[in-house]
Amino acid sequence: MTEEIHTGACLCGTVIFRTRGALRGVIYCHCSQCRRQSGHFVAATSIADERIEIDGGEAITWFAASAEARRGFCSRCGSLLFWKHRDLDSISVMAGAFDKPTGFKSDCHIFVADKGDYYGIADGLPQHAQSTDAIVVAGD
Repeated sequence: MTEEIHTGACLCGTVIFRTRGALRGVIYCHCSQCRRQSGHFVAATSIADERIEIDGGEAITWFAASAEARRGFCSRCGSLLFWKHRDLDSISVMAGAFDKPTGFKSDCHIFVADKGDYYGIADGLPQHAQSTDAIVVAGD
């Protein structure tokens, strides 16, 4: 059986990544931190740290958004790429940074109680006011 491979990059192409193996379903996060950094909400998947290779890592700026997690973006073009919890051996990767076709499936929405007041969510996916026990998040 062939191992699942996905590639992606930031907008300017300075940071390039490659994942090996299955990725988590896409989670849509509507928390205030994701909204403020992205300008809307974030769509991210996740993979074990040892299953991702990053070229151009020196161009990633890591912002400690909380005591528990940091957000990685390209220092050249500003593309939001990663979210990393200090206690996890996995990294969240922004779904939109992957090259198509991805074959990704949407999983759920989290922090919908904190979502922007200018849009609705009507895609039929599960919606959680905060998060779920299965999804480790950082405090706002």
